[in-house]
Amino acid sequence: MTSPRAIADALITAEQERKPVAPFTRKLPFFDVRTAYAAQALFVEHRLQTGEHVIGAKLGLTSAVKRKALNIHEPVFGRLTSGMLLPHGEPVHLDELIRPRAEPEIAFLVRERIEAPTTIAGVLAATEAVLAAVEVVDSRYSAPFQLPDSIADNAGAARVVLGTQARRPADLVDLAVLGCVFRSRGGIETAAGGAVMGHPAAALVWLAEALAERGEGIEPGSVVLSGGLTASVLLQADGVVTAEFDGLGSIGVHCV
Repeated sequence: MTSPRAIADALITAEQERKPVAPFTRKLPFFDVRTAYAAQALFVEHRLQTGEHVIGAKLGLTSAVKRKALNIHEPVFGRLTSGMLLPHGEPVHLDELIRPRAEPEIAFLVRERIEAPTTIAGVLAATEAVLAAVEVVDSRYSAPFQLPDSIADNAGAARVVLGTQARRPADLVDLAVLGCVFRSRGGIETAAGGAVMGHPAAALVWLAEALAERGEGIEPGSVVLSGGLTASVLLQADGVVTAEFDGLGSIGVHCV
């Protein structure tokens, strides 16, 4: 039998020792989504026992680019904890991570509880503000993984940097066409909010439905990352990535 506790413990050790493990689906043919979310809960609980608290959620694989790259065909969600939030201007310490990658995202600060069923309009009405964000993801796996692996690994959540210009959705252009320019050593990529499920708020609609299956909703005060707009880039020592968003300003993330 696949044990959520054993899976979570292996991921906790991988994170602590910075030594990735083989994807569990390679040796556990009956490792399913339900078991994966149970393992994720235990993985996150370890962080809470060290004094962190949940600040929101992150969505992964919400863009066709990311799903195609990983050959996974549906989104996932993970939990964001306080220890993942980097103050603006603080560098990413690469020696704390395994093989971190960065991607630009649109973050939602939720004002009112969001629960299923809902719509894009309902999500926007419940949103206090949106912000620019750069998420640093860090898979704890040594090889390509499948959907249950990603879920158990808390969707690769590692670090997040939020922009300083919080704006109400009504004060911006339609988020589906809100543009982003992402720069790194590898070059420049551009994207619009619609790269995420056609509209970034659609990711929160999906999240509300996924949480409803567990008797949960998106709580007031939550920060929700709607998913990467572009392909992620590998972070390197002394490297800088920047993300500039229409109406939301820019973020620069330095690595040491």
